[in-house]
Amino acid sequence: MTNQLFEETQLVKPLTGKVAIVTGASRGIGAVIAKELAAQGAQIVAAHKADSATIQNVVTAIREEGGLIEPIPCDIAVLEDAERFVAQTIEKFGKVDILVNNAGVTKDRSFRKLTREDWDTVIDINLTGAYNMTKQVIEPMIAQNYGRIINISSIVGQAGAFGQTNYSASKAGLIGFTKSLALETASKGITVNAICPGYIETEMVAAMPDDVKEGIVSKVPIRRLGQPEEIAQAVSYLISASFVTGQQLNVNGGLYM
Repeated sequence: MTNQLFEETQLVKPLTGKVAIVTGASRGIGAVIAKELAAQGAQIVAAHKADSATIQNVVTAIREEGGLIEPIPCDIAVLEDAERFVAQTIEKFGKVDILVNNAGVTKDRSFRKLTREDWDTVIDINLTGAYNMTKQVIEPMIAQNYGRIINISSIVGQAGAFGQTNYSASKAGLIGFTKSLALETASKGITVNAICPGYIETEMVAAMPDDVKEGIVSKVPIRRLGQPEEIAQAVSYLISASFVTGQQLNVNGGLYM
């Protein structure tokens, strides 16, 4: 009987019954986060661009493994779209337990050549998008006295990078957003944390010339690029860590300490 109870306990996945919104879930780090949380039993609600063909690959991969995922198109830079998205989520699943603000874009060029459109696009998606989504889930999370909000920032938001004033500003803004919101919600059962990835082996990095990638790797103490799965593991940790809030977790191989 003891062995049977142990085996049954082992079958219960840690996030069973939790509803997790993941933005930018159609590819890269967001897709891997969605897969990781689904593997742990969470119901994933995937926010993706309306014209994204790659989201179906993520949906198929998760469902083939027995995971739960509901893709819903959403332009997170538009407040009304975020309102609709979260309302649909709560109507269908009854709650939101976890929000991973992962969606982000780059429009890289030196500041002298940076247009206002380049600036607005990056800020609107990377920073205002996080506001729009968080604004919709905060009251439901307070009402249930539980929530996990995880913002995917960047090493560039900490150390800066040539040609990325807009991206750096957006990611640094996420760190400040994280710390202040954590202070406001800590007593409500909600933790708010940021993850600051270093250089991760995604489609964007894969498109870099080999000599550029080699130059990056040579500066990383661990001497390799990070893997998207390592960011997903950090997300999982922060979901489980009830006494950790207002932190920026650096996952960068020692490149920035």
